[in-house]
Amino acid sequence: MTSAIDIKNLSFAYNKSPVLTNVNLSIDENDFVAIIGPNGGGKSTLMRLMVGLLKPKDGEVRLFGEKVPTKKVAVGYVPQNTNKNIEFPITVGECVATGKLGLKPKSSEVAAALAKVHMDGYLDRRMGELSGGERQRVLIARSLVCNPKILFLDEPSNNIDVAGIESLYNMLAEFSETMTIVIVTHDLMALSHKVKSVVCVNKNVHYHEGGNLTEEMLHSTYGCEVDLIAHGVPHRVLGSHDHTHGGCCEHHHEHLHGNTH
Repeated sequence: MTSAIDIKNLSFAYNKSPVLTNVNLSIDENDFVAIIGPNGGGKSTLMRLMVGLLKPKDGEVRLFGEKVPTKKVAVGYVPQNTNKNIEFPITVGECVATGKLGLKPKSSEVAAALAKVHMDGYLDRRMGELSGGERQRVLIARSLVCNPKILFLDEPSNNIDVAGIESLYNMLAEFSETMTIVIVTHDLMALSHKVKSVVCVNKNVHYHEGGNLTEEMLHSTYGCEVDLIAHGVPHRVLGSHDHTHGGCCEHHHEHLHGNTH
């Protein structure tokens, strides 16, 4: 199988403070990968290194054999949806058109991208009029107009309700049939149902084929107790805090949008 992403001996630091150390990772074409880990563990940093927004201290990242940064591989990137500047007077079509140089808001390419995310008929709507889930779909459509071979999404379920999250992951699973999908997420329930593999990040990186989470995976990644919460009821899945893993010093609460039983 063709390798979409290859990372070799990668290290990265902010102001000499190590964030990622000696990362080696290979992701196959058409994989649907979720990157998980504690806050400050390096999840979003790893994604930005893959996209080429950051430069590694050591090592390299290659996309389909091309060293990052590269213009030879089309990449889509959807940053975190923070709900900032949502009242900026821009239409859906205008927003999507910014994803490709010289594209017109009412072009067939914009219409096709909106159709892929099931937002037909929203072309002239103002971005500020949309729900969180609808805005996220528009941002995804913006990243699709360049026909990416890899689509990167940083916390795509932020500011989206439960129904919207389920719909979003169904859509991304469909996309993974024709492109590689990489997401940073804290939504562990969605992981177990939709993604094909999991990358656990906490300064070091471990790849796990298959979307199912195990106690061992979470323990080695978070280094402390994790409370999985479904319908407001906490379900403890990990044992007592183990300082040898060097993770966090307080419980992590992961909200699951579904039935854990």
